[in-house]
Amino acid sequence: MASSFLLLLFHLFLVRHLPLSAANLRETTSFFRSQLISEPPSAVTTPTIFFEVTKPIPLPETKPCSYLALQHDFAYTYGKPPVLAEYNPASHCSFPRKPAKIILEWTAACRGRQFDRIFGVWLGGVEILRSCTAEPRATGIVWTVKKDVTRYYSLLMSNQTLAVYLGNIVDSTYTGVYHVNVTFHYYPSEGNYVASGAGSNNLDDSGAGLILPISRNLPLNDGLWFEIENSKDSKGAEFKIPPNVYKAVLEVYVSFHEDDEFWFGNYPNEYIYANNLTGVAGNGPFREVVVSLDGSIVGAIWPFTVIYTGGVNPLLWRPITGIGSFDLPSYDIEITPFLGTILDGKDHNFTFRVTNALNVWYIDANLHLWLDKRSQKTRGKLLEHSSSPLTLSLFSNFTGFDGSFVTNVSRSIVSSGWVESSHGVITTKSLQELGYSNFMSLGNEGDLQILHQVINLNNSIDTILSSAFHLSAISFKKFGLHLHSDSMDIGNGTYVSVANVTLAIEEKEEETSASASSSSRLKNVQNGQGYMLVKGNIVVSGLGSTQQEYHFIGDESCYFRNVSSSNYTILHDEQRDSCGYDKRWTFPAQ
Repeated sequence: MASSFLLLLFHLFLVRHLPLSAANLRETTSFFRSQLISEPPSAVTTPTIFFEVTKPIPLPETKPCSYLALQHDFAYTYGKPPVLAEYNPASHCSFPRKPAKIILEWTAACRGRQFDRIFGVWLGGVEILRSCTAEPRATGIVWTVKKDVTRYYSLLMSNQTLAVYLGNIVDSTYTGVYHVNVTFHYYPSEGNYVASGAGSNNLDDSGAGLILPISRNLPLNDGLWFEIENSKDSKGAEFKIPPNVYKAVLEVYVSFHEDDEFWFGNYPNEYIYANNLTGVAGNGPFREVVVSLDGSIVGAIWPFTVIYTGGVNPLLWRPITGIGSFDLPSYDIEITPFLGTILDGKDHNFTFRVTNALNVWYIDANLHLWLDKRSQKTRGKLLEHSSSPLTLSLFSNFTGFDGSFVTNVSRSIVSSGWVESSHGVITTKSLQELGYSNFMSLGNEGDLQILHQVINLNNSIDTILSSAFHLSAISFKKFGLHLHSDSMDIGNGTYVSVANVTLAIEEKEEETSASASSSSRLKNVQNGQGYMLVKGNIVVSGLGSTQQEYHFIGDESCYFRNVSSSNYTILHDEQRDSCGYDKRWTFPAQ
């Protein structure tokens, strides 16, 4: 009778499209992660394979040399220093010429009960992977992350210290130990194969000759990332560049946690104060990572809303994980226009802060530097730099706990400068245009939340060497999030929570010059629906279903995947690498 009532209640939720409120998400997600520990008896004895949907990495047909750089069981590692290993690629592989591709492979297995854990991999202090662990089950899970790390070539070819931080706790309740292998695969060049990570300006195909970490230093009792704890907090590091740099790009890694893990659903402070709420995360739903060079804003990052493997409803991400959860995106900021101000042989400083931040954001960065091999010294000048003030509007209309809020934000950053090297005088102009909108509706005395958020990022970089050489690189990105959530008390200390979520990324990239052009397009959409029955803070039953479509169209390859799952089981999985099918699919206008 009870199960029939629950089933009827669940169908009622689906018909009414009632989801779980963000306030309840914040209050309950922590124990959903920790208390979703009981599974019905199962005949399954083999580990479940978890995965994030993404296109395969294009590889040459050559046989790689593989190097197992670290093997470790992460158990009692929370709050302790990163695990270190000596990285010495030449001791395992010979490199008669530059590898065409270098792939980092993270493979892990876990059995039992455990939280999701954020972790990072650093080489010589440079972060090369940030990720989230999968949450295990009694019968065990395995997952693999493969990342193209060819852009770190200059770092990967020398002896370094490899550091991995994965803070884990093992006790009588949370028994899962993460058994991890970190392997590097080096693919030799073949024919005219062009290595990924080559200088995009076609002036030097060797890529960044030096990569400087903008991170904390070892030894540490956690990761090498900076911790941003509030909106007034800023963290950073000093650096000094060689005198022969002609191109510079800052790669920034970002992740958000604790009170800001679901920042996109945080309430405006005026709503919190009016309703005398406590223990509810505020500062509204907008966040921005601001990057400054010697106190001047040089870039802004409006991050994709990664949902970790224990977020919203853990059953949504089993075995298909949320977009970006296994390979969190990094964000590039063009620093070349500013070289004229930092090619002086002196120390300079990058700092990071987060607009409206609550505890805690983990941030660090890598400064990629292209070196002029035929010159001991370059010089440059900043021609233009304009960072428009953040334009933010908030419309609120609420009575008591119910109402609606609309947040709109925009910003633009323009910079240009020239650098003189053995290649000639190179002028670089960078433009960032960012737009944000968030609509939030609350009902049912604040238990019902409907959230729709869109972030638009338009970036362009123009590189001019002469009248005969003008390279234009344009990137359009759109990040979408839609969340319906609600909860219902059914008495006797028991309630049902329902959450439906949509995550989406649309990208279009174009690169054109007088002699060639290239382009690629991506649309990646993920839908999840789930519920959980909670009694006494214990999740006693639940259901999670996920559907995902991934479309990629490039000049050299295409990839399509349509996959769906429900509670650890793959229901449908269709894959194609034929461009003939994908090119009939059109992308929405930017």
